[in-house]
Amino acid sequence: MKFSLFAHMERISPGQDQKQLYDEFIELCKIADRGGMHAIWTGEHHGMNFTISPNPFLNLVDVARHTENVRLGTGTVIAPFWHPIRLAGEAALTDIITDGRLDLGIARGAYSFEYERMMPGMEAWEAGQRMRELIPAVQGLWQGDYAQEGEFHSFPKTTSAPKPVQQDGPPIWVAARDPNSHEFAVANHCNVQVTPLWQGDGEISSLMQRFNDACAKHPDTPRPKIMLLLHTYVADSAEDVKLAAAELNRFYCYFGAWFKNERAVDQGLIAPLSDEEIAAHPFYSPDAMERDLVIAEPAGVIDRIKTYEALGYDEYSFWIDSSMSFERKKASLERFIHEVMPAFA
Repeated sequence: MKFSLFAHMERISPGQDQKQLYDEFIELCKIADRGGMHAIWTGEHHGMNFTISPNPFLNLVDVARHTENVRLGTGTVIAPFWHPIRLAGEAALTDIITDGRLDLGIARGAYSFEYERMMPGMEAWEAGQRMRELIPAVQGLWQGDYAQEGEFHSFPKTTSAPKPVQQDGPPIWVAARDPNSHEFAVANHCNVQVTPLWQGDGEISSLMQRFNDACAKHPDTPRPKIMLLLHTYVADSAEDVKLAAAELNRFYCYFGAWFKNERAVDQGLIAPLSDEEIAAHPFYSPDAMERDLVIAEPAGVIDRIKTYEALGYDEYSFWIDSSMSFERKKASLERFIHEVMPAFA
């Protein structure tokens, strides 16, 4: 089992200084590197202060300057927002600058808020089709002299300029949920990222079963890796567990509001949710967070992750976005490194 950090700049109020938030993001990455974590992941988002990352390659190039050993992953770039030639070239240059540390995670995207602004009129199904066309194109461009007559992009014979450092290019990861996405990833020699949303360990088992089923359908294809991304908080007491569950419940209520895309957004910030609205959410609650996420003292965190290791997950990604203070994020991450990871050495 390998461990990684998944993080963004999070801005939830107008009073937060964006430069300070970025410096805090970098500090968390440095802690992960010094602590022996395998990778750092950061995604792509547009127009949303909730997760600030307009181009993850910029973040990762800078993180490379502040770290020595961690791999650097896009978690994830949003496929429909990229032309294949541009993505192949920018990823390859990032791989060169980072001395071959890049992993390229790709997804169809999730927020209709972003679709409306970046690709007006596009639906999630089309976004998925664009991802399925993009990935083989990027792989072909890295090999060179690749031409495409596609539904979304057509171009004559082209070679990625530059080419990446890593032989055959950086590992590609596909964010997958439904069985077809798992099968596409395996058939195209891609690793898989999975993110359970609100059904806890049952969903984590189900996602692994979909991956195993996809691998069984392609017995001649080497088994790729699979990563579990999950919100995690390592508490210092039972009281701290309850506080973190309440904090993450507030985070998920805001996540749900962004996802539904029905609430007013001003200066990149969503209209605040009242305590009454948060308490009335139909399925988010502090108890649900404690049940479905990994929020526990170190021994409890170890037990939960051991079950995921036994299911067959190759990597566990500590999702630190939580709207918590930097101090609380830092303390939880340090407890994870010093009190949880040694149990898996």
